[in-house]
Amino acid sequence: MSDKIPYKIYLEENEIPRQWYNVRADMKNKPAPLLNPGTGKPLGLEELSPIFCEELCRQELDSDTAYFDIPEEIQAFYKMYRPSPLVRAYFLEKALGTPAHIYYKSEGNNTSGSHKLNSAIAQAYYAKKQGLKGVTTETGAGQWGTAMSMACAYFGLDCQVFMVKCSYEQKPFRREVMRTYGAKVTPSPSLTTNVGRKLLEEFPDTTGSLGCAISEAVEAATTQEGYRYVLGSVLNQVLLHQTVIGLETKTALDKYGIKPDIIIGCAGGGSNLGGLVSPFVGEMLRGEADYRIIAVEPASCPSFTRGKFAYDFCDTGMICPLAKMYTLGSQFIPSANHAGGLRFHGMSTILSQLYYDGIIEARAVEQTSVFEAAELFARVEGTLPAPESSHAIRAAIDEALKCKETGEEKTIVFGLTGTGYFDLKAYESFNDGTMSDVIPTDSQIAESLARLPKIE
Repeated sequence: MSDKIPYKIYLEENEIPRQWYNVRADMKNKPAPLLNPGTGKPLGLEELSPIFCEELCRQELDSDTAYFDIPEEIQAFYKMYRPSPLVRAYFLEKALGTPAHIYYKSEGNNTSGSHKLNSAIAQAYYAKKQGLKGVTTETGAGQWGTAMSMACAYFGLDCQVFMVKCSYEQKPFRREVMRTYGAKVTPSPSLTTNVGRKLLEEFPDTTGSLGCAISEAVEAATTQEGYRYVLGSVLNQVLLHQTVIGLETKTALDKYGIKPDIIIGCAGGGSNLGGLVSPFVGEMLRGEADYRIIAVEPASCPSFTRGKFAYDFCDTGMICPLAKMYTLGSQFIPSANHAGGLRFHGMSTILSQLYYDGIIEARAVEQTSVFEAAELFARVEGTLPAPESSHAIRAAIDEALKCKETGEEKTIVFGLTGTGYFDLKAYESFNDGTMSDVIPTDSQIAESLARLPKIE
């Protein structure tokens, strides 16, 4: 190991960010506004506030304020698990025989097991401050639902979670952590909402999707007095809260004079990727630096690489606002065989605009190759990674092997979004050789895209 760069770079407690960074303030081409599906007009605060907490609505709509102060109560909570370490992957570098320097920002050092807690605690705080009884939400692989149940327990709020049915069945232990923190967990689609009943009537054997769970959670929030809906990814407000990841990463790198060449994050709805790369993207947009930023998504749900940049519903039930994003269509449901998370049919409007403008790039990877990378990482680095994180690991390994071929000594940084200790059914499938790569056909995607809303 180098004497100059420690294995783990830890920041001091006083170096935890005191503000969130809003990358939209530096974007020349702002993300398109959310639209009212009935009128086709941009949504304002009055229309959003019956769904989301009022302060979160303000954050969602603000494209000009560069920095938002983090309330002291949230800063105090962050100190329980932040700052998270930036780790030099010396052992992975050695195993690959690469001249590349690899770093990963490790976000699994809390009970939720992932980065999701960074936004969950913020959203629960604003709900409590507004005097609400509780919140409703959805969860796919379970990290967001776990994080939200923890945050609600901390502030004494009721938490109702609609969990994608196949994940509910595949990940019972994740479900039980949510229940331990007091959340009510319902497999989606369910018979408890009008949207769920309609979907089950039309598709009785469906394994569910994030879009479906979102529809149920929104309906549950808007039909109960004193409740609001909270979302774990995609929205501008969520990417804003997650910038603590990128801000800490940049501070740690700057401490040792390290400038990354490549920054990699997994991409489902965009919370981890947006949180990690926003401060670096801001430098690019201001002309202060240049980086290569790679979004890595599953080939089973390839929003960026095979989707369309268009207005679409964020939910399967088509009751939520319309967002302009890279989408596979709100009716797209990933194969139940896909065990790697990142199941959402669309992508953050911020990241979608950055991708459209050529600021970031994207690639899709098959899940068997993702788990190959995950097992190598686990064996040499000593941490079992979440399947979602392993998409970024796959791309980081591929880039490091390219450096081995060319002899280039590039610096690669990727986001380790969390740990995989609640994802052992997926690892079992891989180890047993029963995992396969199910990739949607062009006709399947075209059929879903044909149902996109017609926006003038």
